[in-house]
Amino acid sequence: MSKYQILRTAKADEQISDIIHYVAADSGDPMVALACLDRMEQEIRRLEDFPFIGSVPRYAVLRHRGYRYLISDRWLVFYKVNEKERLVIVYAVLDARQDYLNLLI
Repeated sequence: MSKYQILRTAKADEQISDIIHYVAADSGDPMVALACLDRMEQEIRRLEDFPFIGSVPRYAVLRHRGYRYLISDRWLVFYKVNEKERLVIVYAVLDARQDYLNLLI
């Protein structure tokens, strides 16, 4: 079976960049930020083979819109799966402590 293609929105790319800059500044060590990025990228790449490994959100509005999410450290990676086109689209990467419902709708 062929792999799914993974696409990230510009917003998701921007959020990942912001997260890595934050982790680097907060830890004072760019290597910590790079390790965080590597873990996040590994989790996202797993979606190529297993697009449904992510959890279904607890909020009904997000479930009905087809979102799923992965957890990478304290970050939530929100995505949707297009089975027909074998495509996974990453829409947002947010801190799990944020009010992510209002950020996604």
